[in-house]
Amino acid sequence: MEINVTDETFKKEVIEKSKTTPVLVDFWADWCGPCKMLAPTLEKIAKDYDGKLIVAKAETDNNQTSAEKFGVMSIPAVKLIKDGKVVDEFVGAQPEATIKKWLDQKL
Repeated sequence: MEINVTDETFKKEVIEKSKTTPVLVDFWADWCGPCKMLAPTLEKIAKDYDGKLIVAKAETDNNQTSAEKFGVMSIPAVKLIKDGKVVDEFVGAQPEATIKKWLDQKL
């Protein structure tokens, strides 16, 4: 499942849901080339891991509070959240196989 989150919905859609299902948060922006490269990969992962993982997209320009709270310095920044806490993260566009290997170790 893939969802869009805002500063207003972040706690409910990411933090609360991560207590039952891990949430992969993609902090991105429209002007970011690597973000656009990563987006289709994360869409595919959302489908492939449906039921095991929620993929949440947080657009940073309009949701700076969430990005700041999670220490986002450069984008795309991808954070895996379980039980309300970041358990791992990566920055930059990564190949699908690399992301899946990383996820399989964490889930």
